[in-house]
Amino acid sequence: MEGCRAGRHETGDESTKARMSYFEPQTSETASSQPRAVGTFAMTAKRTDQGTRIDTFRTSGSMKALFPHGDALEAIMINTSGGLTGGDRFATDVGAGPGCDVVLTTQAAERAYRSVTGTARVETRLTVANGARICCLPQELIVFEGSALKRRLRVDLADTARLLMVEPVIFGRQAMGETLGRIALQDEIDITRANRPLYLDRIRIEGDAERKLSANAIAPGAKAMVNVVFIAPEAEARLPQVRALLPATGGASLLAPDMLVLRLLAQDGFLLRRALVPILELLKGSALPRSWSL
Repeated sequence: MEGCRAGRHETGDESTKARMSYFEPQTSETASSQPRAVGTFAMTAKRTDQGTRIDTFRTSGSMKALFPHGDALEAIMINTSGGLTGGDRFATDVGAGPGCDVVLTTQAAERAYRSVTGTARVETRLTVANGARICCLPQELIVFEGSALKRRLRVDLADTARLLMVEPVIFGRQAMGETLGRIALQDEIDITRANRPLYLDRIRIEGDAERKLSANAIAPGAKAMVNVVFIAPEAEARLPQVRALLPATGGASLLAPDMLVLRLLAQDGFLLRRALVPILELLKGSALPRSWSL
């Protein structure tokens, strides 16, 4: 991952601080659930004659980033604490200016480990201006027995903004025979366009995840799932191509002429990736970030 794009590295400017204040941890937490690890990643991008470049950039705590060279501005986010557990707080805030092309991914799969006390919280906000695109492509979240995690993704789109986002989740490590008898997982996605609600999604699994997921109407036999949202003018044209790539455990629909939503279940993470990667590359229009293949 040699090289880094030119830009302005802000260590504490007021505008970046104001953007990140939305995600500050609640101070009413008891002492037993104070943050074990805290990290923030904030970046804005601008369009130049040389393409998309960093405008402002700030990281703190356990969040770091790499910026490989490429046609788009690609940021590989790294959680240096090694995973998520009770009391952790992580926040990401990225803004793509007019005409920008930004790709966000992670260095590896994220892990939600057993929590002795408290809940890990991960907050992400993306702001996409007219004519800009953000591809939000984190690798899988692996949920461990006893974990407690609350995630929220908020996306604010301008009228002609484009978005590709994926959220893959793996429940336990099947190869190790792990079962999830007690977890607490809350996942929220809020997407707005021109300040109007466009897509709202909520997942809440508490207690015996193994039993709840095995219900016929939920995910019988599946230990992995993914949610994909694609918002672009070509969404309708991509729908038959996406459906042709889906296995019987997946489905894709249009919620609007320019908005495609996909859900997919799989027995494990390997089978999930095998079906998912060709679809993401089709919708992205190019190969996935290199970190997906490491």
